[in-house]
Amino acid sequence: MTNRLLVVGEALVDIVQDQTGDRAEHVGGSPANVAMGLARLDHRVDFACWLGRDPRGERIAAHLARHGVTVLPESFGADPTTTAVATLDAHGAATYDFDLHWDLPQVTIPAGTGHIHTGSIGAVLDPGAASVLAAIDEVRTQGTVSYDPNIRPGIMGELAAVRPKVEDLIGRSDVVKASDDDLQLLYPDLATEEVLGRWVSAGPGLAVVTRGAAGVMFRVASSDEVTTVPTLAEHVVDTVGAGDSFMAGLVSGLVAAGLLGDAGARDRLATATLDDVRPAVERGLATSAVTVGKAGAYAPSLDEL
Repeated sequence: MTNRLLVVGEALVDIVQDQTGDRAEHVGGSPANVAMGLARLDHRVDFACWLGRDPRGERIAAHLARHGVTVLPESFGADPTTTAVATLDAHGAATYDFDLHWDLPQVTIPAGTGHIHTGSIGAVLDPGAASVLAAIDEVRTQGTVSYDPNIRPGIMGELAAVRPKVEDLIGRSDVVKASDDDLQLLYPDLATEEVLGRWVSAGPGLAVVTRGAAGVMFRVASSDEVTTVPTLAEHVVDTVGAGDSFMAGLVSGLVAAGLLGDAGARDRLATATLDDVRPAVERGLATSAVTVGKAGAYAPSLDEL
């Protein structure tokens, strides 16, 4: 695949602490998971994030590189690498304590970039969010944009302040994917079909909502119809990274179909039918089905689908 893809957003270390005080550290962050997922699906992926020049930052960079992701040089700064300490109670439920740093500088867009993906905390959290928006606007002149709100209450700030930022990002995007939990937080009084209609009217050619075991619901801008597709997951170990895996598969499928990834793709996606985008949605369901069948945020390759 010739299209070069850029992902911008947070990468961090999840520190899981159990009742005994034992700790285990794992590389995390929704955009980082998407970047690795796309690279595993044979795309050329660049990633802009914000890492410290410390052992955790080095570990994240090495982990991304092993998955085939190129971490851009402006991703390293003086701040310590972001961590999220998850403390588990007797029932396995987690409470989180973030040490969050997001001061991403201006991103130099690599030559040949045809698509940018962003989402989650880094897309709305200042001061780095301004660099994310600038990168989106630059890539939009030559390619396409995808966005996953991945709402995180308590980290992003008050929902009343976050919602306009999310809607501004949706208006700049060609594809938006959200979970049903995101919709419940953003629009608790609206039906999913109404939200999808709002979103495709705002700019995206495709809007998708993931609904866990209930599969996905999606709508294209060229039609008033809303379609549902069932999950492909037959065995669930855990759901860590499932939404990010779906996002990677969806973007991968749309790039393969010529509906993302170059200057003309925006117009092609804007007139695409439900049948045109369905194979990409099914690729997203296939990738996430593999992910939930394994422990942790596993990213499958094309030959595993």
